[in-house]
Amino acid sequence: MTNYLLPASILIAALALTAVGQRPAAQATPTPRAATPPATTATAPPTQISNAPLPVSKMAVIYTEAFLDPKSGILKFTTLLNKLNSEFQKQKDDLQAMTKNVQTLEAEIDKLRNAPSGTPIDQRTVQAKQDQVDQLKRDITRKGEDAQGAYSKRRDQLFAPLQDEIGKALAVFAKSRNITVIFDGSQVPLIYAASNTDITQAFIADFNSKNPVTAATTPPQ
Repeated sequence: MTNYLLPASILIAALALTAVGQRPAAQATPTPRAATPPATTATAPPTQISNAPLPVSKMAVIYTEAFLDPKSGILKFTTLLNKLNSEFQKQKDDLQAMTKNVQTLEAEIDKLRNAPSGTPIDQRTVQAKQDQVDQLKRDITRKGEDAQGAYSKRRDQLFAPLQDEIGKALAVFAKSRNITVIFDGSQVPLIYAASNTDITQAFIADFNSKNPVTAATTPPQ
C-alpha cells in the first residue's frame, strides 16, 4: 500500500477542519473571566525617506568610426595615417615589385609549358624559374610579416597619444554640455537613438577647431 505524505501546512489545516466538524452543537456557558487588556503591538518606526535628489542623466550617442573619415572626420587622424603610410611606403613598393616578379616568372613558366606541340621544353629552365618563384614567395611572406609587425607597432606609437587627447577632449565637451553618459554607437548595438542625441559631428567640429592641422600629408597611392 502506497503512503502519501502531505505537506505540513495541508496536514495542519485538515486536522483543524476535523476538530471543528467534531465540535458538539451545544456547549456549556463558560465561567466569565476577568478581561485581559489587549496586548500592545509595537509599531515599527516610519521609514525614513531620503531627501537626496535623484540623479539626472543626459545621454548622448557618438560614432567613433566617423573620426577616421578623411573628409569629415578628425583631421589629426588623417594626418597621422598619412605620416604612417609614408614611413612604410618603401616596404610597400618592395613587396609590390616582388609580387610583380612572381607574376612575370609564372607567366614565363606557363608559356614554356604550353609551347606548341613538337617544341622541346627545357625542363631545367622551367625548374630554375619555378625555384625563383618559390623563393620569392617565401621572401614576400617573411618581409610582409616583418613589415606588418613594424607597421602595427609604429601605428600604436603614433595614435596612442591622439586617442588619449580625444578622450580628454570628449570629457570636457560632455561636461560643458551637461552630458553625463555617452554611448559609442560604433561599439554598442543601438536599437534606437533620436537624431538629436548624436553628438558625433558636433564633437568632431569642436575638436578640429581647437586642434588645427597646418598641413596634411598627401596620402600615398
